[in-house]
Amino acid sequence: MNLLKINSSSNRTDSISRKYVTEISAKIQSQSSHLEVIERDVAYSELPFLDESLLNAFFAKEERTLEQQETLRLSDTLVNELMKADYIIIGAPIYNFSIPAALKAYFDLIARVGLTFKFTENGPVGLLKGKKAFVVVSSDGTAIGSAIDFSSKYIIHFLSFLGITDVALISLDQLLFKQEEIIKQVAHKIEQIEI
Repeated sequence: MNLLKINSSSNRTDSISRKYVTEISAKIQSQSSHLEVIERDVAYSELPFLDESLLNAFFAKEERTLEQQETLRLSDTLVNELMKADYIIIGAPIYNFSIPAALKAYFDLIARVGLTFKFTENGPVGLLKGKKAFVVVSSDGTAIGSAIDFSSKYIIHFLSFLGITDVALISLDQLLFKQEEIIKQVAHKIEQIEI
């Protein structure tokens, strides 16, 4: 089995989302002796934003040129990591009501027609079935699930778009106001994780 850990916090030293990505990973690893862990720190992977060369390579109508294949090398790597994963943990602090730019860049690079989703006469269909995701969303002030939370709903919708519908949301919200209460709730949730 394979576990993909994705961190997106710019804070490397005392990030709450990173802390709980690590805790969930440890809980899953404690239940499986045959687990390969892949770590992807999107905040420090220098992921490119979509540009014309990437778009042209994504949607090439004919066989891709060598240059286009090279342009897609990183995207292909990220997609392969995701396709191999049985379990996915995403750490996503809320920055200005939404996800970090690095996580959006990552999502743009893994949304690949024919690889992670396809178009049908009934609309898009996700191709990444049978995976379990844990999404750790943290915030100092934004209430997760509120009208101003443009993070958790987006992540869950995006994963569903790719076919990942078994998603556990780990909410670490409004930590400036009720940190002790939230930490206890999350500790209980993690204790209940079974694979």
